[in-house]
Amino acid sequence: MDDIQKIRISELRTGGYSCKRIAQELGLSENTVKSFCRRNKTMDGALEKPTATAEHVCLQCGVPVIQTEGRKEKKFCSDRCRNKWWNSHLSEVKRKAMYEYTCPCCKKTFMAYGNRNRKYCSHECYINDRFGGDGND
Repeated sequence: MDDIQKIRISELRTGGYSCKRIAQELGLSENTVKSFCRRNKTMDGALEKPTATAEHVCLQCGVPVIQTEGRKEKKFCSDRCRNKWWNSHLSEVKRKAMYEYTCPCCKKTFMAYGNRNRKYCSHECYINDRFGGDGND
């Protein structure tokens, strides 16, 4: 269930619709709607709506991002936008877990992100070293 469906559920509950009717209208399971309403205390139809303001826009596409009060600020409207932004701004990303290694096969020095147990610079070096190659193909 996405944020738009959550907002729509709260609007319909406030308007007096039953969980069954909301489920039919949004194409969701009735139990999904009931669970959402129970968790968010909307069984009586009252829910604080998350707000989308002009100051909170997606860094990738510029769409207003819905912020939930009491939670960490969202910077992206979806995982797709977040991944796209990260992949297109690699130089701006603060990578704290950069490790420097020397490959035991080819003796080349290389940098790797996030895996301090890495040994080889490439799959080819891994195969050569592990399964009997001399590393100088």
